[in-house]
Amino acid sequence: MFGLGPTELIIILVIVLVIFGAGKLPEIGGALGKGIKNFKSSMTDSSAEDKSVKGDIEDKSKKEEK
Repeated sequence: MFGLGPTELIIILVIVLVIFGAGKLPEIGGALGKGIKNFKSSMTDSSAEDKSVKGDIEDKSKKEEK
């Protein structure tokens, strides 16, 4: 997608290691993981809400047809 190969990823990781240091990397990784987890759960929740709203709309339209 971005055209990043293994060499580019290694260079980026080395630069990040130099900037933040080895001690901060676990904290950054944990924060990134939590952020991704929260994003996925938000997407799942909104998907469930969308289905619920869609079902309510369909129920109302069926009642109006009768």
